Amino acid sequence: MSDVLDFPEEKKLPTGLNVLTILTFIGCAYELYQVVSSFFKGGDSIKEFDKATEQMKDAPAWAKNFAGPEMREVLQQSLDNKTPLLIIGLIAVGLCVFGAIEMRKLKKQGYFIWLIGEILPVISAAIFVPAFFSTFLKFFLVIQIIFIILYSVQRKYLIN
Repeated sequence: MSDVLDFPEEKKLPTGLNVLTILTFIGCAYELYQVVSSFFKGGDSIKEFDKATEQMKDAPAWAKNFAGPEMREVLQQSLDNKTPLLIIGLIAVGLCVFGAIEMRKLKKQGYFIWLIGEILPVISAAIFVPAFFSTFLKFFLVIQIIFIILYSVQRKYLIN
């Protein structure tokens, strides 16, 4: 005879998936700030860059790499394409947040939604800011690759 008060156990969110989704929410908040501020302050960043370049004439060679013409080209291309970058950035943040929420519910579709949101900015950078890939900034893609690997490992906990 079964007890009336016996409730079926809910699937518990694995610790790794919990930590990853929390980090995703933090990263999405930061990315949202970056996308919106880049849209509104894009012109100011080029002026600040030019001022910093002037002040770095006596700086060591490694420091001058941060202020080279490639970096200015990234800023200029970002400014020239700020509207599509804003739209794609907002869509990507929305997809990542929604995907993470779905993964917290242990839904497999959340992983794929999050993955699209994670890859979308890289594709938009290749289209609208190709100079990005000729600078040291491309090494920030390592963080995305690490998250993709970590989430892929956690996929075994996701159900339909």
